[in-house]
Amino acid sequence: MTKVNREIVVSEALDLLDEVGLDAVSTRQLAKRLGVEQPSLYWYFRTKKDLLAAMADAAMAPHATAPLPAPDDDWREWFLDNTRSFRRTLLMRRDGARLHAGSTPVNDLDRIRHKMDFLVASGVPQREAQTAMLAASRFTVGSVLEEQADAGSGDGSEPPADMPVIDHESAFEAGLTLILDGLAQRTATRAVPPPGNAAAPRS
Repeated sequence: MTKVNREIVVSEALDLLDEVGLDAVSTRQLAKRLGVEQPSLYWYFRTKKDLLAAMADAAMAPHATAPLPAPDDDWREWFLDNTRSFRRTLLMRRDGARLHAGSTPVNDLDRIRHKMDFLVASGVPQREAQTAMLAASRFTVGSVLEEQADAGSGDGSEPPADMPVIDHESAFEAGLTLILDGLAQRTATRAVPPPGNAAAPRS
């Protein structure tokens, strides 16, 4: 029997994902790939759902290990870079967005808190920061879902002549800019005290 461990199982499962796509990934195929009996995989993952969760976590490694924001970073530039890093990571794996969708970033909670603290310390209201980060995350997953679905159709058919061809990267950048502009506007509005509430001058 081939000697395996949890990390090898996940790594081979991700390679299998790249080869056959998410719908075709099975513990039977994975066991055959590893040269082991299928029941032996249950030593590492009790269910296929547990395996997929571990795969999703491992697939996020490039984004999860990216440098965290420093106190003197511009929060707008960081927001853009962070979201772009997330998109690039999802695109690294076949069906990466589908694999990630619905997963819980249990091992990334400290990093998420650091990012939120950075935005708040930079002047972004906490609720707006939370909402914008969630919106950017879901927008990115949705964008990549569409992009990977288009890339995986492979039927050779041409779109109707009157239907514009979508440049996925340009569409993503345009949507991301709208999210950032909205967040920046809300932040600026909250930073300006309403008329009549300015602090009285001290003599």
